[in-house]
Amino acid sequence: MTAEEASGSRVAGGGFGREAVETVKTVVIALAIATVLRVVVFQPYTIPSSSMEPGLVTGDYVVVSKWSYGWSRASFPFNPPILHGRIFGRDPARGDVVVFRLPRDPDEAYIKRLIGLPGDRVQVIRGAVYVNGKPIPRQYAGPAQDHDDPARVVPRVIETAPDGRRYATFGGAAEGEGDNTGVYLVPDGMYFFMGDNRDNSSDSRWPRELGVGFVPAENLVGKAQAVVVSWRGGASVLKPWTWLDLDFSRFLQRVR
Repeated sequence: MTAEEASGSRVAGGGFGREAVETVKTVVIALAIATVLRVVVFQPYTIPSSSMEPGLVTGDYVVVSKWSYGWSRASFPFNPPILHGRIFGRDPARGDVVVFRLPRDPDEAYIKRLIGLPGDRVQVIRGAVYVNGKPIPRQYAGPAQDHDDPARVVPRVIETAPDGRRYATFGGAAEGEGDNTGVYLVPDGMYFFMGDNRDNSSDSRWPRELGVGFVPAENLVGKAQAVVVSWRGGASVLKPWTWLDLDFSRFLQRVR
């Protein structure tokens, strides 16, 4: 008897059929682990538009933490009707960048900045955002270029969230569409979101039939944490030669 046989550490071959079964088991286990991680821990998203410029630009690959606000049916792929409300729910904070399922089409995910909590009164006056009668502190930081349309020059405005976080927006024009609104009273269990690219964002300023409207708490997927990588314009899954066309300046950028 050999040492390997005596110790029981010898691995016996099982032929093609056994190897195939083991391969399938490995794949199934790997997929199960990946699904659990995606449902419970985090989920990646690619930014498809310029509505969150300048903080997030088209092509950014963003990691979203699902534990930040607890879990709901929106946490699961395909939004299955298996839960009502949120499990271990925690309230998001004004100023968070949040991924949520679009109320009129739960199969579609949006990413916006949280402006209004339940019970808040939100209004936009000449491009400035007011919450409960007070403007969000803002500071003009000079002109900037649109990432997707360099010919478009916009004002870069730094806003300050209640917890002191500072983030850049593309400030709205004084007379632009959506820059002068009535007062929105955020209902219980709902949230009010806006894009940072204020004149190029479909958000809660428009009713759900046209834009986003108020977003139910159970539609929240999670909080955007960081940009992992970013693809330059023109990159596509269908164009393998563009897969490495990356913008290295945006690697591992924390979402503010």
